[in-house]
Amino acid sequence: MEGISLIEKYFPEITPLQKEQFSALGNLYKEWNAKINVISRKDIDELYTRHILHSLGIAKYIHFQPDSDILDVGTGGGFPGIPLAILFPETNFTLVDSIGKKIKVVNAVAENLQLINVNAFHKRAEEVNEEFDFVVSRAVTKIAPFYQWVRKKFKKESAHEVKNGIFYLKGGDLSEEIFVSKLRYKLFELSADFEEEFFETKKVLYVPHQ
Repeated sequence: MEGISLIEKYFPEITPLQKEQFSALGNLYKEWNAKINVISRKDIDELYTRHILHSLGIAKYIHFQPDSDILDVGTGGGFPGIPLAILFPETNFTLVDSIGKKIKVVNAVAENLQLINVNAFHKRAEEVNEEFDFVVSRAVTKIAPFYQWVRKKFKKESAHEVKNGIFYLKGGDLSEEIFVSKLRYKLFELSADFEEEFFETKKVLYVPHQ
């Protein structure tokens, strides 16, 4: 199963506008990927499973509140930020990447979908000066150095049920990586929520600000 039916399978509550926006992503990314390669040729055919639904895995463990601020570090072509911004239209998303051509794609997709809650910038995480409720990302690096990049970018007050922090999408065995980091964490198995084979080893790592 690919396309909007896959998203509706796990997020049946989406509105007609959200359905329209998620549906548009397939052609938008195929068109842009032909000009600027931000997604591998293999993955573009499974965009909804490997990128869109994967990004939305974070939403199985946190419901971002209206007017809260989320930073997506190393967003690449806009993941997980763009799918999450569609799902949480009243939440503010800042997407950053150190590669300018990827941000060009992100801005074009956000503009096409009229995502007024998305701002994307060509910069590194260290260059971001604002404070956020949460930082999201997809396997940019090991969690210990990643935490150091963003540890001063969290708001002190929390508006959510869990403490402000990081929601990190990663795959494989993370036990040694987490042990070395000495960080407090919670680990969620995406295979518990998504039945597709792709998610067998995929996880969401939550690291509270500490």
